Amino acid sequence: MPHYSLQQLKNFANEIFRYAEYRIQNHELHITLNRPEKMNAMNPQFIREIAFLLDYARAENSIWIVVVRAKGKVFSAGADLKAFAGQDTDDGISTIPLPEREVVLGEAFSGLHKPCLAVVEKNVYAGAFLIVCGCTHVLAADQAMFSLPEGLRGIWPMQVMASLLRLMAKRKALELCLRTEPLSAGEAMKCGLVSEVLPAGQLEERARQLAESWKKLSPSAVRIGLETFEQLADLPESEQQRFLHGRLQEVLQTEDAREGLKAFAEKRQPVWKGR
Repeated sequence: MPHYSLQQLKNFANEIFRYAEYRIQNHELHITLNRPEKMNAMNPQFIREIAFLLDYARAENSIWIVVVRAKGKVFSAGADLKAFAGQDTDDGISTIPLPEREVVLGEAFSGLHKPCLAVVEKNVYAGAFLIVCGCTHVLAADQAMFSLPEGLRGIWPMQVMASLLRLMAKRKALELCLRTEPLSAGEAMKCGLVSEVLPAGQLEERARQLAESWKKLSPSAVRIGLETFEQLADLPESEQQRFLHGRLQEVLQTEDAREGLKAFAEKRQPVWKGR
């Protein structure tokens, strides 16, 4: 469920972002976490900006892929603890409106229903796991580390638990919450947190390759497929096949499906519209 209405998103091109940079090109929305002086720690305004961008990507038919990066020496330190302790940490102008409901970052990513790629060059801490877990694919530099230090601060990674359980077994998720030392990128890949580990210098080329490969797929089929994947977890096994059959019929009614079948018969590449 989106956090922002379509009416709020209409002024997207004129909004001023303080902490999140973005660019749109070739059906891709590129988001850059840009609060390096605070290790990209996310205060409420920062979180609203990320949610606003994701809701826009979800609503905008011309955007097929989202890519998330970060500036600075840390991918993100997670939540800005000073802000969540009640201190005002906003330090610049942002015109992003207040959402229609409180932003839950994990929901913002799970509700995107479009391929989302995280390019992780530096360390990931605490609530930033919500971004990494929320993406459909994660590229990590071989020197990046992943850590949940909340217990050492008298807190617990509450929302992160739900995100971890989407990726791994319960015991492994609990192990990460109780772990005091960071995970290496290789260990993060073994437990399903990371998709691929590469030298830092190869991340951007691999990200480009992945984006180009995903754009060969029908955007409407991918969107419906990812939405269906999200819904499937809430259904008992006895209802899943009938539900999936209905969703397949929905996909077959799309303009992209008609174009894909026609292109196959004509032995040419399809021209996707995302409808």
